[in-house]
Amino acid sequence: MMADPAVVSSAEAAHYRAAGWWTDRTLSDCVRRNAAGSPDKAAYVDFTPDSSDRALTWSEFDNAATNLAVRLHRLGVAPGDRVAVWHGDSIAIHVLLVAIERCGAVSVGLGARAGVREATQIMRTAQPSLLVSDEGRAAQAAQAAADASVRAVVIGAGDLTIDTAAASMTELSQVGPDDAFLINSTSGTTGLPKCVVHNQNRWHYFHQKAVANGELTADDVFLPVIPTPFGFGIWTSHTTPIYLGATTVRIERFDAAATCAAIERHRATVLCCVSTQLMMILANDASREHDLSSLRVVFTGGEPLPYTQAARFEELTGVTILQFYGSNETGMLSATTVDDSLHHRLRTAGRIVPEMQVRLFDGDDDVTKSGRGQPACRGPALSLGYLGGTDHDKLYTRDGWMRMGDICDLDDDGYLVLAGRTSDFILRGGKNISAVAVEEVVASHPAIAVAAAVAMPDPLFGERVCVFAELKNPGDTLVLSELVEHLLAQGVSKELLPERLEVLDELPRSSGGKIAKGQLRETIRSILEQS
Repeated sequence: MMADPAVVSSAEAAHYRAAGWWTDRTLSDCVRRNAAGSPDKAAYVDFTPDSSDRALTWSEFDNAATNLAVRLHRLGVAPGDRVAVWHGDSIAIHVLLVAIERCGAVSVGLGARAGVREATQIMRTAQPSLLVSDEGRAAQAAQAAADASVRAVVIGAGDLTIDTAAASMTELSQVGPDDAFLINSTSGTTGLPKCVVHNQNRWHYFHQKAVANGELTADDVFLPVIPTPFGFGIWTSHTTPIYLGATTVRIERFDAAATCAAIERHRATVLCCVSTQLMMILANDASREHDLSSLRVVFTGGEPLPYTQAARFEELTGVTILQFYGSNETGMLSATTVDDSLHHRLRTAGRIVPEMQVRLFDGDDDVTKSGRGQPACRGPALSLGYLGGTDHDKLYTRDGWMRMGDICDLDDDGYLVLAGRTSDFILRGGKNISAVAVEEVVASHPAIAVAAAVAMPDPLFGERVCVFAELKNPGDTLVLSELVEHLLAQGVSKELLPERLEVLDELPRSSGGKIAKGQLRETIRSILEQS
């Protein structure tokens, strides 16, 4: 199951336990503890603008997870199996994750915004025995499952039985804290999604740092607006709330006005979002129409944070904004705390976390002393790498340190600032979009001969997806709406859709014959400046 058995040695695991960073307690164990200690406390709440919110107490959540685990077991899910989950961000996905854990199986998170093509590719890589979707994705799930030769079932909110007496767990054998419990996807330089393997203990360590940095307690009310299957979403909506026994409010799809209404209605104290979402909240009148005074901490990461707007949000709400730096693969490398100055909290990604042993590289050369380079780390927050060892040599240094895809600066006090990126990605609203993946799907249009995707600057999202194309026939024409309609008909994920199309007679090439993307980036900047 693990991408590379040597990623975490038994000696390292023992050291992490001795230091208190890793634990023998699973998330499933914590759900049972919460159910016993706070049975009537709300565990998860599904927010709806019309006030018809649905909630499960910890006792109900525990029972629902066990009943669903037994149902999955009777559907043939066995220890070591993989179960793909294609669900919106609601109570149901969290019950499913715990139920799959209690079956001894591994969740494969597809992501609510995935298209049929992306879901199929991930399942072909991860090879789950079952795909579970919600009602709204039933048709797409059936198509993807057929394409990947996987059995599909629909399990939605109506299937979460919450009998006062849960089914017996005697026929189940749950996942351990060091075992793989989740596989999620990330885009790589090949343009195809790669599957990252996680154990629970890496997130237990991350959880401890978040609790310390934000002074979090079981009395906090979490409002995460990041998709659950991915790194930032997993710890803010699933692992930390369960470890703490806190209440979590879910909004199935981010909306600035709905987020503000949910904060007011449920007196949320911890907001978790990427900085684009934070800026969208600030720009919306709802941030001034609703009472946001309950907010105490905002966790944000994944992209640079605009200082002026962030400072304005703190002034508006009295909240403390905390940034961190890391990735789905590496976990947290640096983080700010409530004790850091405004400058450090909003201008940097915080101090390097000592346990993560961060070094800076230029290729294979250690350039840590220079204060600038590509970060690599080794420590208790690391994932288990890519499934099957995909791109292992690119991800790790020769001596086993996991690389980031960025260039960072470290000051004399150990604070980290993101300087730039090394790989060909478009960072749209905190989401890394592979240019190669965009180019691959765009090239499926029958009129296109060659396509190149580049980032175009955007004041709200940081970057948007721009595609330059050469058409097969000189007299042909193609407009953006036609291209998008074609891609949607192909089941392409919305995240890969181009947002601007520029048709050229010929794309510029380098001396080696490759498309000169640097020139294209300058071209789109120039076009935007003149418009």
